[in-house]
This record gives sequence, C-alpha cells and structure tokens, in this order.
Amino acid sequence: MSTTNWVLDPTHSEILFKVKHLMITNVKGEFRKFMAEVTSDGADFSKATVKAVIDAASVFTNEDSRDGHLKSPDFFDVENHKEIVFTSTAVTKHDNSNYQLKGNLTIKGITKEVSFEVEMGGINKDPWGNEKAGFSLSGKINRKDWGLNWNAALETGGVLVSEEVKINAEIQFAKQA
Repeated sequence: MSTTNWVLDPTHSEILFKVKHLMITNVKGEFRKFMAEVTSDGADFSKATVKAVIDAASVFTNEDSRDGHLKSPDFFDVENHKEIVFTSTAVTKHDNSNYQLKGNLTIKGITKEVSFEVEMGGINKDPWGNEKAGFSLSGKINRKDWGLNWNAALETGGVLVSEEVKINAEIQFAKQA
C-alpha cells in the first residue's frame, strides 16, 4: 500500500468539550482554531499516525469572562503555552468503522497518554472530486493531570467545576494528491 496524507478540512470539523458545573449541569466549550493531519496506508487507518495542534487561545464558551479565565494561568496559560498538541502512538482497529486512538496529549507543557474512541463515518468524494474521510472522536480526561487545578468548593459540598472533561470531535480530512 502507498502512504496517503490527509489534512484537516476546518470548515467541516469541530473540537468540543464539556465539564460539569455546580455538579448539576454540563457547560460546553470548543476550540475554534486547530489543525490536524493523518498519514495512512491508503484508506486503511489501522496503522495511521495522527497529529493535531490546537490554538489554546481559541477556546470559546460563549461567555467572555469565562473564556478570559480559561486563557489565564489558572487554566491554559495561553501567554506561555500557545498550543495544545496531540501525537498518536497507536491505533487499534475494533471493526470496520471503530478504532481506539492512543497518543500523547500536551497541555501547559505537561504530556500524558490519553485514549479516544474513534468511529469512522466513511470516505466519499465531494462535488468537486475531492476525496474526504470523516471521523467522530470521543473520550475523557482529568484536567488536573495537566495542572488545570483551579476550582472552588461549594457550600453544600462538592466543587464548582468537575475534574473530568468530556471531549468530542467531528473531524473531516481531505486526501492530498
């Protein structure tokens, strides 16, 4: 098989996250600027390599003061750590459309191994003849593993923001000639 390079189609891709707030509801956010690339054996993604780079300052939660706090040293410290980087270490194929993606995630200069479940939506050509591949990604991380420790205790017990962060992404790649 020949090596195939796939690059992100940013207009058809998103990276979302959710955290529990006040221990009763989820608050969601997204990163609005990121790039990703995949190298595969043709259309076989079982041995693919993946790299993604997220602009930490592109965090958006639809609340300016919260976004400012997330960019501060309490969380992403975007002045000193401009990028969040994921580099794959292994892809395990479960069946024709489901994979486990393992890799190293670096946030605030701290690198930890993470694992995501990935569902391949398929490969198709757009009206202009470009070959596209689509994936849905999901997983969870503990934000404290990367030094994102800020929190506040609640009067009734518990904390303001959960440690667990749920990550979901819809990613579309374009095959490079």
